Amino acid sequence: MRRQQHVTATEVRAPQSQRLRRRRRWYFALMGSCLVLILLAWNVVRLWSTTAALVMSAVAAVLPPIAAIVANWHEDH
Repeated sequence: MRRQQHVTATEVRAPQSQRLRRRRRWYFALMGSCLVLILLAWNVVRLWSTTAALVMSAVAAVLPPIAAIVANWHEDH
Protein backbone atom coordinates (compact mmCIF):
# COMPACT_ATOMS: atom_id res chain seq x y z
CA MET A 1 0.00 0.00 0.00
CA ARG A 2 1.45 3.37 -1.04
CA ARG A 3 1.24 6.47 1.06
CA GLN A 4 0.13 9.65 -0.59
CA GLN A 5 2.66 12.44 -0.63
CA HIS A 6 1.48 15.90 0.22
CA VAL A 7 3.27 18.75 -1.49
CA THR A 8 3.27 22.03 0.35
CA ALA A 9 3.97 25.46 -1.08
CA THR A 10 7.40 25.56 0.56
CA GLU A 11 8.56 22.50 -1.40
CA VAL A 12 7.78 24.00 -4.81
CA ARG A 13 10.81 25.30 -6.69
CA ALA A 14 11.03 28.95 -7.59
CA PRO A 15 10.28 29.78 -11.24
CA GLN A 16 13.23 29.52 -13.61
CA SER A 17 13.13 33.25 -14.37
CA GLN A 18 13.52 34.01 -10.67
CA ARG A 19 16.40 31.53 -10.30
CA LEU A 20 18.11 33.01 -13.38
CA ARG A 21 17.66 36.55 -12.01
CA ARG A 22 19.22 35.53 -8.69
CA ARG A 23 22.18 33.82 -10.38
CA ARG A 24 22.70 36.82 -12.70
CA ARG A 25 22.63 39.22 -9.74
CA TRP A 26 25.27 37.15 -7.91
CA TYR A 27 27.41 36.97 -11.07
CA PHE A 28 27.41 40.74 -11.58
CA ALA A 29 28.06 41.36 -7.88
CA LEU A 30 31.09 39.05 -7.93
CA MET A 31 32.45 40.48 -11.18
CA GLY A 32 31.86 44.03 -9.96
CA SER A 33 33.74 43.32 -6.75
CA CYS A 34 36.56 41.83 -8.84
CA LEU A 35 36.79 45.01 -10.86
CA VAL A 36 36.67 47.21 -7.75
CA LEU A 37 39.42 45.16 -6.08
CA ILE A 38 41.73 45.48 -9.09
CA LEU A 39 41.11 49.20 -9.48
CA LEU A 40 41.59 49.92 -5.78
CA ALA A 41 44.63 47.67 -5.50
CA TRP A 42 46.66 49.28 -8.26
CA ASN A 43 45.41 52.87 -8.05
CA VAL A 44 45.13 53.43 -4.30
CA VAL A 45 46.44 50.64 -2.09
CA ARG A 46 49.77 50.15 -3.87
CA LEU A 47 50.81 53.62 -2.71
CA TRP A 48 50.82 52.37 0.89
CA SER A 49 51.42 48.62 0.61
CA THR A 50 52.45 46.63 -2.43
CA THR A 51 51.84 43.39 -0.53
CA ALA A 52 48.23 44.35 0.18
CA ALA A 53 47.78 45.25 -3.49
CA LEU A 54 49.12 41.83 -4.50
CA VAL A 55 46.80 40.06 -2.06
CA MET A 56 43.84 42.05 -3.37
CA SER A 57 44.84 41.10 -6.93
CA ALA A 58 45.07 37.42 -5.98
CA VAL A 59 41.58 37.55 -4.50
CA ALA A 60 40.33 39.32 -7.61
CA ALA A 61 41.91 36.62 -9.80
CA VAL A 62 39.93 33.91 -8.01
CA LEU A 63 36.57 35.68 -8.29
CA PRO A 64 35.85 35.23 -12.07
CA PRO A 65 35.86 31.40 -11.97
CA ILE A 66 33.69 31.50 -8.84
CA ALA A 67 31.32 33.89 -10.63
CA ALA A 68 31.09 31.53 -13.61
CA ILE A 69 30.32 28.59 -11.31
CA VAL A 70 27.63 30.60 -9.53
CA ALA A 71 26.11 31.73 -12.83
CA ASN A 72 25.80 28.12 -14.04
CA TRP A 73 24.80 26.53 -10.75
CA HIS A 74 21.84 24.13 -11.14
CA GLU A 75 21.40 25.08 -14.77
CA ASP A 76 18.34 23.30 -16.15
CA HIS A 77 19.03 21.52 -19.42
